Amino acid sequence: MAQFPRYAIYYAPAQGSLLDQFGAEMLGYDAWIGAALPFPDSVLEQVPDWRELTDDPRKYGFHGTLKAPMGLNGRNEAELQAACADFARQPRPIPLIAPVVDAISGFIAVVPAGPSRELERFAADCVRAFEPFRAPLTPEDRARRNPSRLTPRQVEYLDRWGYPYVMEEFRFHMTLTGRLDATRRDSVLAMLRERFARLELAELAIDRIALFRQSDAQARFGIIGDWQLRAA
Repeated sequence: MAQFPRYAIYYAPAQGSLLDQFGAEMLGYDAWIGAALPFPDSVLEQVPDWRELTDDPRKYGFHGTLKAPMGLNGRNEAELQAACADFARQPRPIPLIAPVVDAISGFIAVVPAGPSRELERFAADCVRAFEPFRAPLTPEDRARRNPSRLTPRQVEYLDRWGYPYVMEEFRFHMTLTGRLDATRRDSVLAMLRERFARLELAELAIDRIALFRQSDAQARFGIIGDWQLRAA
């Protein structure tokens, strides 16, 4: 069994920003206040089963993973919050991306339009910096990652870092749906792209980290702290 509470270090858009509002509205959940939100009528008219399509990402809130969910290994929440503050105070280049909505591994997410070395380095820094807090994976948690379907390098990272998609395997994404059947993907992608275009968001600074907590297996993740990064 997974250890609870679980914590994750994510990128989350600033509370109340256009991107934050977009993600919360699409998922029907605001992780900043831990509250369910009604879906727009226009979305339900186009996609009547939208609630079911967003069941999985709703549990986590709108975010981009930096350090994947973990139980704590002999450390406490206050220490983790202090480490987040220390990490954010360290001067670093702030990654900038051109955000787009696209399909990735069968689901739809906000992703960078192209590669960003600075974002990859930043994500790797997060993985390393918060590793001392991570409890080892239980056999059940490891099995849930389906190691037989991973590449040898991804299995190595799963065992080393508790998550297979780190370092050069990392792909920044802010998930908007669960996995979709290929016959549905194009229509859902078109709807999300049209709504995202209304934000007129040509550039996004990955300029903050947020600490999310999940109290138990049935609970949704919620934000318990966020820190603006210090630019180099």
